[in-house]
Amino acid sequence: MLIEAKEIQQVSNEVMNMLHEEELEVINDFYDAVVAKDIEKIHELFKVVLFDVEDHFETEETMMEKSNYGHYQVHKNDHDMMREKIAKYFERWLAIKSPLELQGFLENEFKGWLISHIAKWDSETALHLENAS
Repeated sequence: MLIEAKEIQQVSNEVMNMLHEEELEVINDFYDAVVAKDIEKIHELFKVVLFDVEDHFETEETMMEKSNYGHYQVHKNDHDMMREKIAKYFERWLAIKSPLELQGFLENEFKGWLISHIAKWDSETALHLENAS
């Protein structure tokens, strides 16, 4: 397991909390396959990760746009940066299939980014959505 639920801050928007719970499950399943060096399962779950992360980000971005969130672009830029990183690692995966490289990315970059992104941007966005409704 890469990230425990208690490491993820709950925000004041249930839709966002649900997205985070789903992503946590997907990421932890993916991480377990990476640590086990199960090449077929990693390949299968990487596609699930790509879909889930995009769905998560698009849902939040739609909510931000609809509520005229003032920091939309900065929040979206943070999403875009991680979209690019994950896409880069997927391309590298297709080329060299290195579980060790993915493990390093998940442990040293993704985990910290997700925890801090939720604590900063998602919690702030959730408060805005709560006040906008």
